[in-house]
Amino acid sequence: MLSMMQPALLSFTVQNTEGEPVFLDSQECTPDRILLMDSFFNLLVWSGSTVAAWRQAGYHLKPEYANVKALLDSPKPDCEDILRGRFPSPRYDYADQGTSQARILLAKVNPASTHKTGCSQGEVVATDDVNLQQFLEVLKKTMVVVEK
Repeated sequence: MLSMMQPALLSFTVQNTEGEPVFLDSQECTPDRILLMDSFFNLLVWSGSTVAAWRQAGYHLKPEYANVKALLDSPKPDCEDILRGRFPSPRYDYADQGTSQARILLAKVNPASTHKTGCSQGEVVATDDVNLQQFLEVLKKTMVVVEK
């Protein structure tokens, strides 16, 4: 139930096909990884643009690219476990970076990379919301008053 408020985000890379928990941040949305987001009602497998290009080129079907096949198959056991053990069953989607279904992930992540910040790492999120770092800075300035 906690995943409704704080979705879980797992990252899968060629170097780590086991999946590791990462922060729910737009800087985690890089082209060379697969992300699995569980927000209780939605289960999304998101592929970065490089991984999507590998899949579309059919590298996972060639024996010399067994590591690409392992990467593409890595989120499946986690998804099956979640789908089998949850009622009501979440909506299960696949999305590639830059596609319309990717909005499900982008709506949940902390917008650390926006059109305003100009940060080049991760997916750029078009939003007017402040990111977590800016919010915490303003909160500190508001709450911490230095008396002279």
